[in-house]
Amino acid sequence: MPITVTAPRGVLAPAGEREILPRLTTALAEASGLADNKAFLAFVGGTVHVLPAADVYAGGENRPVIMVELKLPNIGLPSIESRAAFVHAATDVVDELTGPDHLRENTWVNILNAPEGGWGIGGRALTGEQLVAEITGSGRF
Repeated sequence: MPITVTAPRGVLAPAGEREILPRLTTALAEASGLADNKAFLAFVGGTVHVLPAADVYAGGENRPVIMVELKLPNIGLPSIESRAAFVHAATDVVDELTGPDHLRENTWVNILNAPEGGWGIGGRALTGEQLVAEITGSGRF
């Protein structure tokens, strides 16, 4: 489940650039109710893209927006409550890893769902049922 963070240079603290993905992974695991599930955690990865501040826009204007995008199978975060929990937790993580000038409304979180069989690792497209089997230990990847 890839997490992509895009941030203007200088908005995340230097340590925040390194800490944001592990912390967002934890936030996703907690929102999913799988905080202690190592198999679930093995399916979460991501990238941090730090761009020149002049290259980040919102509302058609140059603005210091940090964007967090999560892509996961359509079984992930299945309820409005679980999605809201991740959005809130991800925003809190960004708040903690930025300077005092970063405004909360300049953190955007987007959750995208892959259709059944549209998510995979190692060339293997996984259905929701197969992914659950992998995470619960009842299958083999």
